[in-house]
This record gives sequence, C-alpha cells and structure tokens, in this order.
Amino acid sequence: MAEHILASTMIAPKTFEVREYPMPDTPPDAGLLRVEATGVCGSDVHQQTRMRGTAHILGHEIVGRIARLGSQAARKWPFKEGDRVALEEYMPCGACEVCRTEDYRFCLQTDPSASQQPLFYGTTPVDVPPSLWGGYSQYLYLHPNCVMHRVPDHIPPAEAALFLPMSNGVEWMYRYGDLRLGDTVLVQGPGQQGLSAVLTAKEAGAACIIVTGLSRDTHRLALAKQLGADHTIDVEAENFREKVLDVTGGKGVNVVVNVTGGGKTTVADSITVAAKLRCTIVLAAAGQEEINVGSLGRAKIVLKRANGHSYFAVEQAIRLIASGKYPLSELCTHSYGLADVGLAIRTVAGDGVPGGIHVSVLPWHEA
Repeated sequence: MAEHILASTMIAPKTFEVREYPMPDTPPDAGLLRVEATGVCGSDVHQQTRMRGTAHILGHEIVGRIARLGSQAARKWPFKEGDRVALEEYMPCGACEVCRTEDYRFCLQTDPSASQQPLFYGTTPVDVPPSLWGGYSQYLYLHPNCVMHRVPDHIPPAEAALFLPMSNGVEWMYRYGDLRLGDTVLVQGPGQQGLSAVLTAKEAGAACIIVTGLSRDTHRLALAKQLGADHTIDVEAENFREKVLDVTGGKGVNVVVNVTGGGKTTVADSITVAAKLRCTIVLAAAGQEEINVGSLGRAKIVLKRANGHSYFAVEQAIRLIASGKYPLSELCTHSYGLADVGLAIRTVAGDGVPGGIHVSVLPWHEA
C-alpha cells in the first residue's frame, strides 16, 4: 500500500488542488476505505463556496473497498477487508435519543448548523485528524460510527455511485410521499434525484407518472420516459395545470416530489393539481416561495419537508441498481479524475461540460 494518499482538496471557495496526505494508522475501532468512485451531489455546488476550517475534501456519495480494518472494527462490523461497500454521509454519535431510532441522520453530531465540528463525509475539514473525510480522495477514513452498506461486485463504479441519489428518490417518493399502488404522481425537476424518484414510482406501482422540466431539459425529459414516466411537461412551453388535469382526467395527483431547486411558483402550482381526497407534496429541493394557505382549498393536502434518506432507502436503492432493470448508464454522463473535481462540480451545476446528469469522480483515474 502506498505511503501517501492523493486527494482533491478545496483550499479556497471554488479552488481545488491535488494534495498528498500521509497514510494514516488504523485505530482498533476504525478502518480505511480504498475509494472506487464518488458521485457529485448537487449540494457540492453549494459546498464549494463554504470554507469549514482551513481546507476540506468534498464528496459524500462514496463507493469503495475496505482496505484495512482495526481489530475491534472487524468484530463489530459485518464486513471484512476487500468487501465492496457504500457509505452514507452521516457519522452519528450512536448514543443519543435520535440515534436510537431510524432517524439517526438527525443526530446533532451530523448537523453542520448545530455542531461546530460536524462529522459528515464531505464536510468535516482536513484539520480534524486524520484529514481523510471526503470522497474525492484515493482513501477515506472509516469512522467507528460510519454507516456502510454492501454493494454487489457486478455493478459498474459510476452506477454504484448513484446509490445516494437513488436512495433519496426512494425516501422522498415512497416513504415521505406515502406512494400507494395505482397512484398518480408528479415529479417537478428532472435532475438525477428527480429521475430517481421516477424509478421509485415505477417500481412501487404508480399508475401514472408525470415529470416537469424546462425547455433546456429536453434530453432529461426524454430520459424520464425511458425510466418509466408516462407524460412529460415543458413548463415554459405548455400550460402546466391544463396538461396535468388533462392527463389525469381532471382528478389531479396523489404524490408530488419537488426537486426543482430554483422554482418560484412550483409549490403553488402543485397545489392547483392536487387530488381532492389525498395529495402529499414533498419539498425535497424546492425554491424559495411564499404560499397562500387559502389556496389549499377543500382538499386533503399534506406538505412535507424532506431531509436526506434512511438506512432502508439506501438498501432499496442498491437493490434497484443491482437488478439491472433500468438503463442507469444513461444517467451516468461524465466521469473525472482528481485533477478535474472543479470541472466535475461545474458540470453538475450546468456551467461545465454540457449534458451532465450524474457525474462521478474516479480517484485512481490518473494514478
């Protein structure tokens, strides 16, 4: 094993350089992961503007193989050296009231807004030993409380790195949205997580799936149909409300997952097409807007703010990816090495190479 590790390090906002780090010792209760691929999340677009500490290594959609396990970790974890795993971004304390539930992602130790030094892959700065807290690196520190999932060997690296966007789709559409067999659903925003919500809706038995986007999203909307959408709407060229009510026979939709990011009227729009007897509107990445509560009218509407994913959702996402039932390679549009992390993030933001949907960083690409 090499004595030094290469990692793309953010040294200033939107400024990255590949740095060397010493190979750390492995504590008895921890381990070391040889990173295979790390997906670029939309949150990295915002993270690259925020400095936490002197510098840090971004990347939290991490897949790799366990390179080293301490003796205690080997007894505690159901994995061995050489196993292929996916890491959740959270490193909860494991002892608080929240951690005793399935909602460990709400543990204050994982919350950057509540903790001055959160333990969160892709966020914890390099001045916290042993520095290797981000996936844009050849190796990653496996904290004693990290959350791992087994990944089948046959999945291509870039597709394996889809596990977190896919798990968000499962969590937001199925668990937050309470999707039921035969429901009509609406996905607002055809990015990687919106498309993952489409897959979940299809897998869970939705009768009708509608996806909205902008005129520049032509390719993504076409891909949504490949993944199971029944109808797509270009909201800049078509009347959103008329189209939704037309394809639903005037009944409206039962579940909405909003991942638009920058929409100004999307929540208000979804309220106008909510089914009278049951509609859950999940705000996953909605833009900033004010809602007239009176517009809810005489309808059973529930609004929920989505937060991350559960252990269950990650397990189901990996199962979906491993099944090979869907053309996930179509989502995996670009891969980059450590020297091009900045370009990878800009591509996800729409300011880099055109056509980016799911982008991966392969840390051994240049080795």
